[in-house]
Amino acid sequence: MLKQVVSKYSAIYGSNRAKLRPFLFQTVCSFHNGRTVLAPRSFFGVEDYVDDDTSRPYTYQKEKKSKNPDKHVSFKQRTVAYMEPFTLDVFISKRFVSASLTHRVTCKQVAVAGTNSKDVKAVLRSRCDIPACMSIGRILSERAKEADVYTASYTPRDQDKFEGKIRAVVQSLIDNGIDVKIYLD
Repeated sequence: MLKQVVSKYSAIYGSNRAKLRPFLFQTVCSFHNGRTVLAPRSFFGVEDYVDDDTSRPYTYQKEKKSKNPDKHVSFKQRTVAYMEPFTLDVFISKRFVSASLTHRVTCKQVAVAGTNSKDVKAVLRSRCDIPACMSIGRILSERAKEADVYTASYTPRDQDKFEGKIRAVVQSLIDNGIDVKIYLD
């Protein structure tokens, strides 16, 4: 890199090296007296090991590049958020159950139901068993119909299995008129 700079400016200035001197020396300010002193640049500094395309020192690990940088994004990948705009989120803990329908594009919750709400809590005997999950599905479907939502998609989380309480919520939604498309890996 330094050789390129020197050869470029020596070609411009020819034998007149007095004008080349500021490029070969850098100013260093001494701490004690505050005077500026010309000192030669180090030939073993970081600037000699800088990679041209990333302009980082050689000690850093280079980023991994994609094998196919011009990867084609399919029509389905681009339009799935608009074709199936509502997603079902189900959360089940040891004490309560909650479910919601969320619009993918705007990230707004359209309908929400949970066993912790006052109106549901008073009616249920237990807030975390399968009859509670079925009632949450029924209440959520009623609230979704009020918001003109009749379809949704559901993808279980990595740690969740599609059985038991989660299946009861989804099946209750399907039984009460909400078309749920389930994506299992």
